[in-house]
Amino acid sequence: MQNLWSDQDAKAAIAAHAKKGIGEDLALRVYTTRLLGGEPKLVLHGGGNTSVKTRMVDITGQTIDVLCVKGSGWDMGTIEAPGLPAVRLAPLKELHGLQALSDEDMVNVQRSNLLDSKSPNPSVETLLHAFLPHKFIDHTHSNAVLALTDQPDGAALAADLYGKRAALVPYVMPGFALARKCSEVGQANPDVEGLILLKHGIFTMGETAEEAYVRMIDLVTLAEQRLARATRKIFPGADLPATPASVAEIAPILRGLMSIPAKSGGREAAQRFVFEFCTGPEIMAFVNGKEIARYSQQGPVTPDHAIRTKNLPFVAPAPEAGKLDAFEKATKAALEKFAADYHAYFSRYNGQQIVAKKELDPVPRVVLVPGVGLFGVGNTSKDAKIAADLAETTVAVIADAERLGTYECIPEPDIFDIEYWSLEQAKLSGAAEKPLARRIAVVTGGASGIGAATAAAFAKEGAEVVVIDRDVSTVKGFAVACDVTDAAQVRAAFDKIAATYGGVDIVVSNAGAAWQGKIGDVEDATLRQSFELNFWAHQSVAQNAVRILRAQGLGGCLLFNTSKQAVNPGPDFGPYGLPKAATLFLMRQYALDHGADGIRSNAVNADRIRSNLLTDQMIAQRSKARGLSEADYMGGNLLGLEVTADDVAQCFVSLAKAPKTTGAVLTVDGGNIAAALR
Repeated sequence: MQNLWSDQDAKAAIAAHAKKGIGEDLALRVYTTRLLGGEPKLVLHGGGNTSVKTRMVDITGQTIDVLCVKGSGWDMGTIEAPGLPAVRLAPLKELHGLQALSDEDMVNVQRSNLLDSKSPNPSVETLLHAFLPHKFIDHTHSNAVLALTDQPDGAALAADLYGKRAALVPYVMPGFALARKCSEVGQANPDVEGLILLKHGIFTMGETAEEAYVRMIDLVTLAEQRLARATRKIFPGADLPATPASVAEIAPILRGLMSIPAKSGGREAAQRFVFEFCTGPEIMAFVNGKEIARYSQQGPVTPDHAIRTKNLPFVAPAPEAGKLDAFEKATKAALEKFAADYHAYFSRYNGQQIVAKKELDPVPRVVLVPGVGLFGVGNTSKDAKIAADLAETTVAVIADAERLGTYECIPEPDIFDIEYWSLEQAKLSGAAEKPLARRIAVVTGGASGIGAATAAAFAKEGAEVVVIDRDVSTVKGFAVACDVTDAAQVRAAFDKIAATYGGVDIVVSNAGAAWQGKIGDVEDATLRQSFELNFWAHQSVAQNAVRILRAQGLGGCLLFNTSKQAVNPGPDFGPYGLPKAATLFLMRQYALDHGADGIRSNAVNADRIRSNLLTDQMIAQRSKARGLSEADYMGGNLLGLEVTADDVAQCFVSLAKAPKTTGAVLTVDGGNIAAALR
C-alpha cells in the first residue's frame, strides 16, 4: 500500500482551508481522509470514517472541545469540511458510563450536540471515535485486512502478524456496544497503533493526521505482504459450455425474471431493476469455479456491504449460446428457490427481534453468471454500480482469503442484524420514487433539438436515459455513437445498452432530417436517402427494441416522432412527408402486432418547432414565402403560441406514462386542424 502523504500538499490544504476560515486540524483531517478515500482497496462508496478532536467556538462565544467526524452521505474520496460535522465532545464522552443505548437514542444524542443543526448525521461509529483518546482516528475496510481476518482462525493470524502493534476486537455490530468494546480494548492496550476489528475492518490512531494515516498504510501493507506469501491454488474450474451466451442476450432475460409485478398486475406496472455488468480475469476465475456454491454463499466480506448487496449473491445457471430458452427456464427455477430461501432466512431471525422488521424484497443485488461475469443490481444505475463495485471487491477478498485458508465471514444472525438494522428500516418509508424510476429510456437523435429536450425530460422523471446519435461528444451521461441508418450499428447499440443497463423499457425514435423538393422533380437518390433515415431507421430501431422488450417480458413503449407532414403534407416537402407517413403507419403496425406482448406504440405529430429539423434558415425562408414575420410564422396556429422542443418532449413523456394508450398520435402544434387526428 503506497504512502501518498506529501508535506507540500498538506501545507497547501492548510492554506486553502485557512482562506475559508477553517483551522489546521480540520484541514489536515480533510486532506488525509481524501487520501484514504481515493484508494478503493481501503474504502468504497461511502464506507469507512475518520475523525479529529479539536476546539471550536460555539454560539455563546465559548471555545469548546468538539469531535469532527465523517457525516452520513459523504464519500471519503471527495469529502469537504462540511462533511465532517462538529459534535460537542463532552456529552458524547458522558455516554460511556451507560450500560446500553439504542441506535435511535444514539443518533438523537449525536444530532442534539451538533454545533450546526443543518449538518449531516454524524457517523454511526461516532461514539467509537469519541471514546478513544487519540486526536486523529482513521477507519477503513481494507481488503487485505478483511482477507486476513475473514478466516476460521482469523484472530490467530492477525495476532501473529501484528503482535503488539495492533489490538484485536471481536466482532460486534456497529453502534454503542462496539464503541464500548473498542474503548475497553484500547484502554487495555494504550500503546497500540491500531485496532483490528475482526471480520469488519481496521482503525488506526495518532496524535497527528500524518501519524494516523501512515499507521493505516503500514498496518495494511503488513496484511498485503502476508497474503502475498500465500501461494495455494484456488478456484479450480467447473465444466461449462464451450460457447457461453453473450451478456446482451442474457441480461434482458435476467432483468425480466427478477422484476416484481405490482399487486394490480400488468407488465407495465412491474417493479424493475437496473443492472451494471462487470467482468475480467479475477471475476471469471471466481464465477467459473467448481466450488462457487460454497465460497460465494458465505456472506459479505464486511458487514457494511450487506446493506447494499443483501445477505448473499445469486448464482445463475451457466448460459449456453443458442439455448436461451433452457437458460430462462433454469434461471426462473433458481430465482424461485433464491426467493424461498430468502423468505426462510427472514423468518428465522425476524422472530428473535424485539421489534418486528419489514421484510425487504427477495431480489438479489448481485448476480454471478458462470462463463460470463457478474451483475450489480439496483433501483438506479448508481445503486447498481455500487453493488457491482462491492461485488468486485468481494471477489478480490475471497480470492485472497482462499489462497490463505478458507473464507469465513460473520455468522448469519449477525448478517441479518446488519441488513435489517433499525436505522436502515427507518429509511423504507422515505420519499416516493419518480414516475419513470427504474425505466431505461433510449432517445435517438438525442444530442440536440427535440431529442436533447426529450432526453432531459425523461431524466427529470427518473428514467435512466441513453442517447443515440451520430455525434455524442457533447452529451453528458451514457450515450452511444451510432448512425441509425446502419442496421448493424443499431443492433450493436442496443446490445451495448442491454449489456450496460440490463435492458430497455422506453424507446423514443426521434432521429430525422427534412429533405425538400417537388415530388415530380426530386431525384430518386434524395427520396431514398430520406426514406433511409425517416422510415427505415425507425424500423431498425423499433425492431431491435422489440427484440429486447420481448426477451424481458415486461412490456414496454415505442414512441415515434412522425411530424405533421405525415398527415398534412406541405408543398415541396414530399421527400420528407412520404417516409414520415410510412412511419406513422409503422407505429400503428407495431401497436397491432405487439400489443399482446404488452408493448405500446404511439407517435407525436409536431409542427413548426425550432429545432435541428426546422432550422432558423428554414424558418426565415418559409415565413418570407408566406409574407409573415418569423414570430407570426412560428406562432401561426389556433392558439397563437410558439411551440418549443420542450413541449414535444413533455408529450413523449406523457405517452410513456400512459399504460393503456397505444396506436395513438398526439398533436403538438398549437392548433392545426388540417393535421389534427384523434
